[in-house]
Amino acid sequence: MKITKIISHVLRYDMPEVLGYSQQYYDQRTAHLVEVQTDQGITGWGECFGPGNVAISNKSIVETVIQPIILGLDPVDRDVIWHKVYNLLRDHGQGGMPLQALSGVDIALWDIAGKLADLPLHKLLGGAHRTSVPCYGYGMMLRDEPVADLAARFEEEAARIKDIGFSATKMKTGFGPKSDVQLCEAVRRGVGDEYRFMVDANHAYTTSDAFYVGRALEELDAYWFEEPVAPEDLDGYAELRRGLTVNIVGGEAVFNRWNWRILLERRGLDIAQPEVCALGGISEYTRVLALCHAHFTPVVNHVWGSAIAVATNLHLLAAMPDLPGSLHPWEPMLEFDTTDNRFRDELLTAPLNIQLQVKNNAGRVSIPEGPGIGVEPDRDFINRFRIDA
Repeated sequence: MKITKIISHVLRYDMPEVLGYSQQYYDQRTAHLVEVQTDQGITGWGECFGPGNVAISNKSIVETVIQPIILGLDPVDRDVIWHKVYNLLRDHGQGGMPLQALSGVDIALWDIAGKLADLPLHKLLGGAHRTSVPCYGYGMMLRDEPVADLAARFEEEAARIKDIGFSATKMKTGFGPKSDVQLCEAVRRGVGDEYRFMVDANHAYTTSDAFYVGRALEELDAYWFEEPVAPEDLDGYAELRRGLTVNIVGGEAVFNRWNWRILLERRGLDIAQPEVCALGGISEYTRVLALCHAHFTPVVNHVWGSAIAVATNLHLLAAMPDLPGSLHPWEPMLEFDTTDNRFRDELLTAPLNIQLQVKNNAGRVSIPEGPGIGVEPDRDFINRFRIDA
């Protein structure tokens, strides 16, 4: 079998409302799908992390940089292909966009392998430790409005996510420490005292400001404090973890096993959040997961993007060993964006129906059982939303 073509599909549509996080506001939804074709008619699908113009730039890397390197190679030789591409791109960036682009290609190669073997991805990875996973719903995105108004909105939205049936919820912060604490207090009011909620700062704070917010989160009994400081601030992560009782989590902007090794050796995380569509794909994810577990650091995957990303992560969560093993083990959760996302809800020929599963299965989502990642995109849908770039 040989790789004959790689196609990047960058999809985009105008969102019904402007949303934001600590770094920016946005009014368009983007997804970057990667299609790898073979001479035996088997096609694999993957996804690259990165919105907007980042997706357009990654499309160029996939099609004009990576494709010429691997055309004619056997797609089953995933590890050979991964290292060939990484080694040739090493001088041009050991993380960031080159790794995001490689991630989409690598996921598609694993999809091909599963289809060739007629096995779901979790079987290729060694089997499923669980047949379903709890799912948390994130929302409470920032809007350009007074904090008091946003706090009222957050309180209502948090209550709604809980009522839908999600096992936990996550909110955004980014207006500054004092205003952000008000927003966190509103979410706690919305969900009540016993429900798990998490806070995502998207690296908005200095270490001192993160301590201010983190101490408030301890009082509010938040479950975790995500990306409190910049991903480069490894000492800041370690200092926060030593000084706070709320779980310190992060890792979505950490690429490849070597960067993960440094972060884990600094003991900066209570929970790790690798992003398979960014760090180097499934091949590199398995190595990062092994590193996390070698450091006894549990993992809750970061999930952002289309139904391709969601399906891929469901398999990865299923194949994740318990850490530590016990009669009632700690469980990873599926992250689910509750805001408008047509590329998640309408992309597939057979939708995953995450929200319906959450409602009907006590907050849990089943693992796909089809070959590969177990889903197929609707080409008519892709053609309708694909942009030329």
